[in-house]
Amino acid sequence: MKIGLQVYSIRDDANADFAAAMKKVKEFGYDGVELAGRYGLEAPAMRQILDDLGLEAISAHVQLDEMLSTPEDTFNFYKTVGCRFMAIPWMGEEGRPGGVKFEETLENIRRAGALAKEYGITLLYHNHDFEFVMLDGKRGLDVMYDSVSADLLQTELDTCWVNIGGENPAAYVVKYTGRAPVVHLKDFFKREGATADNMYELIGVAKKVEAAPTFEFRCVGHGMQDMPAILGAAEEAGAEWVIVEQDRPSQGLTPMECAYISRKYLTSVGY
Repeated sequence: MKIGLQVYSIRDDANADFAAAMKKVKEFGYDGVELAGRYGLEAPAMRQILDDLGLEAISAHVQLDEMLSTPEDTFNFYKTVGCRFMAIPWMGEEGRPGGVKFEETLENIRRAGALAKEYGITLLYHNHDFEFVMLDGKRGLDVMYDSVSADLLQTELDTCWVNIGGENPAAYVVKYTGRAPVVHLKDFFKREGATADNMYELIGVAKKVEAAPTFEFRCVGHGMQDMPAILGAAEEAGAEWVIVEQDRPSQGLTPMECAYISRKYLTSVGY
């Protein structure tokens, strides 16, 4: 497996100077990056920066609405950069499993998956925890993958949110063997009684409701996740890439320091 970094983890650095940020990522030992924006660059310029450094453009997180409303611009941009994958990173409340527009979401995912195929790109879905709601005895995320064929949608399992959603991350990755080309490595520390409100405040989509943090993202290998088991599961499932993502730094570290420590840990366990 190759090791990538989700650029959202170092977004301020990348927005300030994409080339300088990517140079550091390469120096840390990452093989590629997953994009979360365009960083003020045209596709050929971004491709040149990455090619010059020897970094692969693995994937990009792009909202479903953007894929469907401006497909030519969107898919051509990331194809030019070199992405083989594009991932739906987030779903609004009405479109989620159990939401009033969930069936519409499934149809839109099918449409986006078919469009991606036309451009030689594979569509992925990046989960949070809300997809693990039970729907007639099945997890909502499983309903999604049962409802959209594998040729139109592959998984990008975020192992932190799988855990928070109530499933064993390693076992859940193995469950999608053959359909898990990209796996997100995300570690965390969760105090007893931590709430989803606190977690989502950290990624900027909920108001802060607690005076003291009860949940924080951690560098890979420095939190509560069983990373050796997850890495073994990713290999067993046939993953091509594992991608480090840390939505917010913690423990007094900068985002770049977190990216370095995560990669150092992965080296220490043989990756």
